[in-house]
Formats: sequence, C-alpha cells, structure tokens
Amino acid sequence: MSDGHLESGAYTDLEGKLTYGGYLCLDTLLSAQKPLSSPPHHDEMLFIIQHQTSELWMKLVIHELRATMRWIREDHLQPSFKVLARLKNILWQLFNQWSVLATLTPTEYAQFRGVLGPASGFQSAQYRAIEFLLGAKSPGMLKVFEYDKRTRDWLEAALRTPSVYDEFLRHLARRGLPVPAEVLERDWSQRRAPDERVVDVLKTVYSDPHAHWDAYEMAEKLVDVDEQFQLWRYRHMKTVERIIGYKRGTGGTAGVSYLKRIVDESFFPELLMVRTEIGDAGIGA
Repeated sequence: MSDGHLESGAYTDLEGKLTYGGYLCLDTLLSAQKPLSSPPHHDEMLFIIQHQTSELWMKLVIHELRATMRWIREDHLQPSFKVLARLKNILWQLFNQWSVLATLTPTEYAQFRGVLGPASGFQSAQYRAIEFLLGAKSPGMLKVFEYDKRTRDWLEAALRTPSVYDEFLRHLARRGLPVPAEVLERDWSQRRAPDERVVDVLKTVYSDPHAHWDAYEMAEKLVDVDEQFQLWRYRHMKTVERIIGYKRGTGGTAGVSYLKRIVDESFFPELLMVRTEIGDAGIGA
C-alpha cells in the first residue's frame, strides 16, 4: 500500500519532455465534451462520453480489420488470428458500454434529447465503414453523408473494397478450392446473396480441419466476430427500447423497430449455413 510519498525514481522534471497527457493529446480529448443543454443537464455528459468512446473503439476496429484484410491478401492467415480475437474483445467492450448508458432514465433523457436535433448514431461514418468492411454493403447509405464530401468519399472507398469475407474466399480460391468465379470478381459495392456453392467450399474446410487448419481457424474467428457484433446490436436495441420506448430516432429512423430488423443480419451467412450440413453423412467422418 502506498505511504503517500513520491517514489524516488519518478520523473519530476518534465519541462519540454513528452508527458502522458501530451502523448495522448488529453487537452484535446478531454475538452471535446461540449453539452448543449442550457443549463447543462447532468446526464448529457454521460451521453456524450458514451458515444465518443464508442467512436474511439470503432476507430480501432477499422484499424484491425484493415490489417486483417492485408494479411489475408498476402495469404498469411495466422497473424490475423490474434487481431480477430482482439476484435471480438473490442466488440465485447462496446457491448458492455450499453449497460452504463442504460442507467439513463426516460425522464432524464427527455430533458436534453431536444438539443440533438437530427443528430443520431445512424450518422456514424465509422459504424458504416465497419459494416462495409465486414460485407454489409449498402450504397444508399452514402446519401446520409452528402453534406461532407471527404467523409462520403472515404466511405465510398470502403464500399467499393472487397470485404474481409470476400478476401477470405479469394484466399480459399488461391488455395485451389472451387469458389465460384462470380464470387471472386464482382461489383464489391453490392451485398452478395448467400451461395450454396460457397457453403460446399466451407464444408470441405470443415470436413477436414487438419488439412485446412488455418482456414478452419479463420472461419471460426470470423464467426466469433459476427456473433459478437450481433450481440452488440441487440444490446443497443434493448438500451434504446429501455430509454425512449418506440419513439422515432433523432436521425429519422423508426428507432427500435429499425434496430430489431438488423439484429439478426449475419455478415458471413454461409459460415452459419454450413453448420446445418456438418454431421451429415460423409462430413467429419
């Protein structure tokens, strides 16, 4: 237990040197909370920090997804396993954050919700980029960002890039597995419908994990991410339901009913479909 005295080796002469606050730009970070309610409502600070920290975690998600996609393109799956495990844990942090916002009561939120105007998490460019990089392509979403050309162009680049799942399937094709040609080269800005032929390719991987160990492990890591993302969406939906009921969202969406529609959407549908096939005659024998 500390006796309250400064440790003898601690640096105290920090004039002109890199400090903890300077390295993390804390002056900027901690001055970015600017409540709009007047007088400031106590709980608006919670609301702002909840969403700012979510955006920081999402920045890391994008950083890690891009690294994963680069490794897959280079046919090095193993380095991505740690990153995908990290992604699962980041999504778990995002899931848990909703429990803090859930302490906000409907009465408390109603007292400052009006200052948000049309501002909404629906307009999170980073969230859309994550969806695009995971494969949930939706060109129509670009309309939300027409007011900001730089952000729109950044999102469009993600929209027109193969997703992490696309890169995985292209990797499997380079290994000689019969991934359909139209899956390998197509309009990446469009979401692809599930394909039974892709399920057959994944059955090959799952039927002989020792021969395809890294691909088998990659498939399971992707399922981990998909599942945790769905849980994050579900927790979001339940928190919104708890705080505003069935009001429309500030961004103009249908609110809870909109969130419910997307809760069960999978980024990697064939990785779930193949599970129905595992255990049938000839599979895993």
